Amino acid sequence: MLIVFDLDGTLVDSRRDLADAANALLVERGGAPLPIDRIAAMVGEGAALLVRRALAAAGLDPEPPEALQRFLALYDQRLLNHTTLYDGIAGALATLQPRADLAVLTNKPTVPSERILEGLGIARAFRWIVGGDGPFPRKPDPAALRELMRRAETTPDDTVMVGDSAIDVRTAHAAGVRVCLARYGFGYRLDAADLRGDELLVDSPHELPRLIGAPPD
Repeated sequence: MLIVFDLDGTLVDSRRDLADAANALLVERGGAPLPIDRIAAMVGEGAALLVRRALAAAGLDPEPPEALQRFLALYDQRLLNHTTLYDGIAGALATLQPRADLAVLTNKPTVPSERILEGLGIARAFRWIVGGDGPFPRKPDPAALRELMRRAETTPDDTVMVGDSAIDVRTAHAAGVRVCLARYGFGYRLDAADLRGDELLVDSPHELPRLIGAPPD
């Protein structure tokens, strides 16, 4: 079995550090900072889109030269200032790891993703960590998810995508795999049109091992 996790809003609560980096960029460019929750609502489709959204929301030029690189540098200084695991994630991973191959598939660049997972002590739980700056298109394109299935030698019936956003839902549906939605995550803003009705839903990471149903060895 293969279980593929989103990162931000699923494994970790990174709202504050992302918002602090985005707001630092806005202030540098003469704008006013935005509320944390407003910036958190912009997360999920890669850093470039987050930067454009934040700049536009602050009334600034959304595509100035080197804005993305500057944001990434500002964020790199703050990766683990406030970012934490959601309560219950460590235990859920410890339970699931002996029963399935675990992977991370995120639109965040690979290096900061790895640093966060290492810094929070869970990197070793995952066989693969695939970021949005690798050779595959970013989610919701299913190519990276399909590549993980190939590596794990699993079928869609034996694969689950765990995420908190419509992007994760669309990725799972495009690859034909089951999806488990983390309603505790800051990216969960879905309505009925985003869902088919067969999604698994969790309100706490503690529910993941039971609901995903990975069989014991």
